[in-house]
Amino acid sequence: MRDAENIRKVDELGNVDWMGFIFFPPSSRNVECLPSYMPKRCKRVGVFVNEDMNSIANKCNEFGFSIVQLHGHETPEYIKELRTIIGDNIKIIKMIQIASEEDINNTSKYDGIVDYFLFETKCSSYGGSGQKFDWNLLRRYNGTTPFILTGGLAPGDEDCVLAFKHPTFAGIDLNSKFEISPALKNIEALKQFINKVKQ
Repeated sequence: MRDAENIRKVDELGNVDWMGFIFFPPSSRNVECLPSYMPKRCKRVGVFVNEDMNSIANKCNEFGFSIVQLHGHETPEYIKELRTIIGDNIKIIKMIQIASEEDINNTSKYDGIVDYFLFETKCSSYGGSGQKFDWNLLRRYNGTTPFILTGGLAPGDEDCVLAFKHPTFAGIDLNSKFEISPALKNIEALKQFINKVKQ
């Protein structure tokens, strides 16, 4: 997100746990400056793609991030070094693109290194595809790292989310299908979806 008033309205819903801010110039959601309002209730997540570690640390300080989401080709070694720079208090999410059982198996090298996985539909770009992958593949996931589901979640998918069960399933990421335009959320759609899921 990046529009101050839209950020305020999402924050005031009271049922959104985390809010993301993307720092990737090719993205239509790229954040160029600190919004005049930043969330007070939601934890702030900085989203980066193959970014310089010191740049991530600077953004964490400037924006008050509690969580860093890595959306590129960051290796376990990169993440270990990043931890030494940003400290242990900031959680790290690693995005993993999923299309096959092999992709599930590739998560093992990050176990114990990141705090969460974000499972996304496999595509050629760094951004999301806006499409769902086969969640049945996650039956093969037996790692200990909790994961968040994303990829094409839209209004009307509440029952799919509620029906999905896995011992390390930690949450959902709602983005493009809940936007009026890039980085501008549909407040009413978010409210209705999250209320139904959380109730």
